Amino acid sequence: MKLKTLLAGLVIILPFIFFTACEKDDDNKGTLNLSITDAPIDSDGITSVYITVSEVQYHMGGGNDWAVFEDFDGPQKFDLLELTRGESEMLGSFEMEAGQYTQLRFMLEAPAHDMGPVENPGCYLEFEDGSTQNLFVPSGAETGYKAVGAFRVPVNGSVDVTADFDVRKSVVKTGGTSGKYLLKPTIRLIVDDQAGQIAGGVSNIPEGSEAVIYAYEDGTYSEAEADDPADEETRFPNAVTSDMVDEAGEYHLAYLAPGNYELIVVETIDGEFNDVLGIIEDVEVESRETTNEQIDVEDL
Repeated sequence: MKLKTLLAGLVIILPFIFFTACEKDDDNKGTLNLSITDAPIDSDGITSVYITVSEVQYHMGGGNDWAVFEDFDGPQKFDLLELTRGESEMLGSFEMEAGQYTQLRFMLEAPAHDMGPVENPGCYLEFEDGSTQNLFVPSGAETGYKAVGAFRVPVNGSVDVTADFDVRKSVVKTGGTSGKYLLKPTIRLIVDDQAGQIAGGVSNIPEGSEAVIYAYEDGTYSEAEADDPADEETRFPNAVTSDMVDEAGEYHLAYLAPGNYELIVVETIDGEFNDVLGIIEDVEVESRETTNEQIDVEDL
């Protein structure tokens, strides 16, 4: 009799425990709203940088554990140069376990470095004269491209995160006679409501020249950053972001984490680096604020 009573009790209790566990698991979810943005390229007459994202993954924790966002509606094609100066485009909203994350991974439709001409590539460049060139990847697209930056998905809430591809550092030209362009993305993740920006005007740029503003975390810039880059590398490699001064004399550095920055003012002629004109130090950025920093080249 006691055994029958015990078994009957288990029949009642076990479904309740199972249901409660499932309910708890469902309650431990949140939403990631993921967008994409870019910092502009400053050479070679490139007018468009097209990439096609076929899949997005997230890092599960220790080791090499990755999971796929099954709700990603791909492939999706973007012209990164349309997403500069704070412009962004939504990749999707994804339900995931609540908690802290530090990495995402983007799978791109791009041909491998050693491949010949490819018809209808997912990643390619467009130039001022209307011509195009394929964007190749050094070792194929199998491993994807990591995006690094910490964000927390809240329980029953959402977080807005933007992936900055920084095409200036991501697109490099090979040496030798091949003249291929490689895609080596440098991607950082920014939590939108924690980000600030720096904007302003630049006056007295030398006649016949243009200017580019590079933002560095305070204390990280050195003169070696302006040296000629090695093959398949870029000048000013450790800049957080950059912007070309437009025809109106304005610049806009978006999606910056709170903190102090150095602005490196660089002169270019016909799209090529010429000289570092000066440095503005201790420019403070606060969350959800725009820091106005006017630059007079003659005062540098």
